Amino acid sequence: MKISGLSLVGIITILCLIATMTTYKLLLVQDETTYETMIASLETPNIAAPNQQDVQEVSNDENANMEEVAQNTVNKIENITITEPIVYDNMTLDELAAKLERSLNSDLKGYGYTFASYSTKLGIDPYLALAIVLEETGCRWNCSYLVKECNNIGGQKGSGCGAYKSYPTLEEGIYGFLNNIYNNYYAYGLTTAETMNPKYAENPAWASNVNAYIAKIKNN
Repeated sequence: MKISGLSLVGIITILCLIATMTTYKLLLVQDETTYETMIASLETPNIAAPNQQDVQEVSNDENANMEEVAQNTVNKIENITITEPIVYDNMTLDELAAKLERSLNSDLKGYGYTFASYSTKLGIDPYLALAIVLEETGCRWNCSYLVKECNNIGGQKGSGCGAYKSYPTLEEGIYGFLNNIYNNYYAYGLTTAETMNPKYAENPAWASNVNAYIAKIKNN
């Protein structure tokens, strides 16, 4: 059978080709739509912008935490107690200096800390050292000529001031005196007024006088 010059088989074949092409086009359109949808979803992710109030609350919380940590640190620092070390006779250096200062007058007034710090540094009994100075110079009341003119606080023999040693300053005189006690007496085991007496002074009552000054210094 032929229709308009085409056989029935030819017409069916043409219809089948048309149907196939239509289906193919539909598939292409569907694939293209799916692809575009995927790209769009990637380009514009569905992520909500953070709420400004939430951001501010988080920031405020962080600042509050930092302030609390800082305040706790300050409180801990304020609660730290710095204890001064004991240097002699159950006293701190400042306490010892104040005690020695109460026995000093005239030119030696104000040198309690010098006596306390340097005598304890050398390991010398500060009461004994100061007692010798008071016995030799009279600085319990008014210092002698040797102190005023030569800065010699212990009656040390030498040169520069007649038969006695002279120092440029009173502070150097104190250091020189304490060094003399350490190097020429303590180094040889002479650490009390009794053991020092024969070498330091001809007066046999020297030790008794020094010990009397030690008692006054301790009780002052």
